[in-house]
Amino acid sequence: MDFKFSEEQLALQDTLSRFIAKDYGFEQRRALARSEAGFSRDHWRRFADLGILALPYPEQFGGLGGNAVDTLLVMEMLGRGLVLEPYLATVVLAGGLIRDAGSREQKASLLPAIAAGELLMALAHHEPGARYETRHVATVARRDGDIYRMDGAKAVVISGPSADKLIVSARSAGERRDETGISLFLVDAQAAGVHMRGYPTQDGGRAAEIEFHGVQLPASALIGAEGAALPAIERALDYAIAALCAEAVGIMTAANEATLDYLKTRRQFGQPIGRFQALQHRMVDMVISTEQARSMATLAAVRVDNPDAALRRRSVSAAKAHIGQQARSVGQQAVQLHGGMGVVDELVVSHYFKRLTMINATFGDADHHLGLFGDTLLAA
Repeated sequence: MDFKFSEEQLALQDTLSRFIAKDYGFEQRRALARSEAGFSRDHWRRFADLGILALPYPEQFGGLGGNAVDTLLVMEMLGRGLVLEPYLATVVLAGGLIRDAGSREQKASLLPAIAAGELLMALAHHEPGARYETRHVATVARRDGDIYRMDGAKAVVISGPSADKLIVSARSAGERRDETGISLFLVDAQAAGVHMRGYPTQDGGRAAEIEFHGVQLPASALIGAEGAALPAIERALDYAIAALCAEAVGIMTAANEATLDYLKTRRQFGQPIGRFQALQHRMVDMVISTEQARSMATLAAVRVDNPDAALRRRSVSAAKAHIGQQARSVGQQAVQLHGGMGVVDELVVSHYFKRLTMINATFGDADHHLGLFGDTLLAA
C-alpha cells in the first residue's frame, strides 16, 4: 500500500506548519486560553481562508471533497501547535454529521457557513452516567403535532460554550439504552429552554454542561430519519477518534522535539545531559513509540471512511487503545526528562502532557477501546 502524501497534501501540511510556527507560539496560546472565548476568531477566519474548514465536505456544498487522510494531516499540525480553536467539534464532529446524515437543505444551509468560518457548532450527545456508552440517551424529544419538545441534560460538550448551534441526540422512542429510537436535532444554542454552563478544561480548552427544559423544535430540526440516528452518531465519533489519534501524534512529535532540545542544552557535570546513555535510550524509546502511534493513526484514517462499520470500528479502537498507551508513555517521559521544570505551567511540555491525557479520556480511554477491540475480534 502506498502511504505517500500527494503534492497538495504536503503543501497543506507545510502551510499549516508555517502558520503555527509564526502565529501560534506558546505564549500566544497561553493568552488565548485565558481569554473569555478561549480561542481566536481571527485565527478561525484564517483557517477558513486556508481552506481547512471546507476540507472534508463535498464540493457542491462549498467544500473541497477531502477525506479522512486529509483530516489526519490537519489534525497532526493542529496538535503540534496545541491549537485551541474548535476544529474537532465544528468541522469534524458536527459538520461530519450534517454531511453524512443531514438533508439536502441542511447541508446547503450549514456546510457553506462552516466552511466560510461563519458558523460554530458542537455535538451534545454524551450524558451524565453514560461514561463511553454511545447508546445511552435519556434526553427525550416528544412529538406534539408539528413540533418536538426536548427535555434532558448533556455533559462535557466539547467546545459547547462557543457554539452557535448544537446537534443534540434525544430519544424519540424506546428505553434509555436501546439502540433504536435515538434521533438527532439541530438546536440553536440561544433558544428558549437551553441552559448552558461553560467551563475551562485541564488542557486549556472549553466544555459545557447543557440542560434542555421544554425546548420547542420544528420538524425541520430533525436530522436524518427519526429514531435511527445511532449509526450516524457512531460513525461521526469514529471519525472524531481518528482525528484525535492524528492530533496525539502531532503532540507526541512536538514533545519529542522539545525534549531532545532540552537534553542538548541542559548541562550537568560539565556536559549536556543528552550525552548520558541512559537518557539517550529513553529518548529513543519515545521516538519509537511516536512512530508506532503514527502508523496506527494512519491505519485509522485509511479505514474510517470504510462503509463496513465493523472493520471501521475495529481499526479505530485498535488505534485509540495503542495511541492512548503510547501517548501516556511519551508524555510521562517528556515531563521526567525535563526534571522539576516538566510540570510548571510556563513550560510547553506540561501542556503537551495535559492535552495527551485529555485525548486519551475523550470518546473512550485506552482500556475501553481495548475491550471494544477484543469484542470485535470475537464477533468476527
